[in-house]
Amino acid sequence: MSETALKAPGAAAPSGDANRWKALVFIALAQLMVVLDATIVNIALPSAQHDLGISDGNRQWVVTAYALAFGGLLLFGGRIADLWGRKRAFVIGLTGFAAASALGGAATTGAMMFGARALQGAFGALLAPAALSLLAVMFTDAKERAKAFGIYGAIAGGGGAVGFILGGVLTQYLDWRWTFFVNIPFAVVAAAGAYFVIREPAGGRNRSPLDIPGVVLSTLGLVSLVYGFTRAESDGWGDPLTVGLFVASAVLLLAFVVTEAKVKAPLLPLRVVTDRNRGGIYLSLGIAIIAMFGTFLFLTYYLQVVKGFSPIRTGFAFLPMIVGMMVGSTQIGARLMTRVPARLLMGPGFLVAASGMFLLTQLELGSSYAATVLPAMLLLGLGMGTAFMPAMSLATLGVEPRDAGVASAMVNTSQQVGGAIGTALLNTIAASAQTAYVSGHIAAATTKPQKQLVHLQAMVHGYTNAIWFAVGMLVLAAVIVVALVNAGGSGTAPVASGEGVEDEVPVPVVAH
Repeated sequence: MSETALKAPGAAAPSGDANRWKALVFIALAQLMVVLDATIVNIALPSAQHDLGISDGNRQWVVTAYALAFGGLLLFGGRIADLWGRKRAFVIGLTGFAAASALGGAATTGAMMFGARALQGAFGALLAPAALSLLAVMFTDAKERAKAFGIYGAIAGGGGAVGFILGGVLTQYLDWRWTFFVNIPFAVVAAAGAYFVIREPAGGRNRSPLDIPGVVLSTLGLVSLVYGFTRAESDGWGDPLTVGLFVASAVLLLAFVVTEAKVKAPLLPLRVVTDRNRGGIYLSLGIAIIAMFGTFLFLTYYLQVVKGFSPIRTGFAFLPMIVGMMVGSTQIGARLMTRVPARLLMGPGFLVAASGMFLLTQLELGSSYAATVLPAMLLLGLGMGTAFMPAMSLATLGVEPRDAGVASAMVNTSQQVGGAIGTALLNTIAASAQTAYVSGHIAAATTKPQKQLVHLQAMVHGYTNAIWFAVGMLVLAAVIVVALVNAGGSGTAPVASGEGVEDEVPVPVVAH
């Protein structure tokens, strides 16, 4: 986009960058790779654990190392994208992610695997905010922005389910190592396409000195928070180290907020999160993800352990959710975002997802996939797709271009932290309910088959108890949206970039 076009009031955004739709293909491909990588390894984990001789106590680090690096470094990654330029950060992130994936696929020891996963998380923390902020600065026309974020929202929401399918296929027909190697062609194609196609608009970099205290405090605070929830799942909420991690996280993040309010060039300008619309988006997304991530895990175990599905059949069982998300994002959210207030898409979207979650509270040992799980997945996908689409767009709408990277990082941070909380919290609830059920029913079981039946019933009982909590989380997310998000249909207004030019970007029309 030329500087002249940026300066001209009312300049038509659609004519600014002829390659923006081609760029979207490569940005979406990279986002799909990052999102599906969060789940694709889960299905391959048992095979990898056996081959590499990883103990049961250490196997969680295959997932935890990725989550800690990703969640802890996201704000830093977003700021680096603002400083270096999003295109450069995007290509470097893809290259590093591909190299880390090659290392993971070639791993010969558990330590090598853990290191590769941590590197994947670190480069993902650079890549993810760069991808979202590129969309934010390249698509400035309200209608085009709605379409672009509809596609991006569908991928961000459905990529995890795609990971289950791909993980099942690769593990069952090839080898667990291919769940890592498959990232390499994704990354190479996306990086090459981005290098030749993406033209980042001028005047949007934030060249202020890096806020080192902010980087240290935010990284340590987020790592402590994510690791605290991870430990709570395995060692209990009363474990001294778990409690210590939560206390440390609270102190570090409070110190981070105080620091950001005082320094001249903050890592996370508080104006990004104190805006009621963006703050409402970050909070509601994080809470909704708490519900979704735990439920993904429960459904995987229910289908494989209780119903006896193979890994590949389990993966394909998630297809209705992907279809629902695609329809919700591209056919409902994208078409209505410029016409109705965002809360009238997000609020009902979360409630539709809650209705799908409610169906899953009715799961029993003999429940039919077609009668219970299938409609639940369709409703979950449809609701979350409809809600994700305006959320992804509003989270970066109206921010100064120099803050686009860190605003995008906040979206990913709310998702990563929400995912860590959801997995730990819902698993804890499920385990407690399962233990209580077994203790209350095992005495009546006198034969081995009867005892096995009690344990299976206890497992499903635990899942449904936790899913009730997830229903409440989605309803709470809808309430937060209605209370805080007051942006209407998108119009356009100039927003100062801080670099001496004005960028024509859509900003919310506030509904009074």
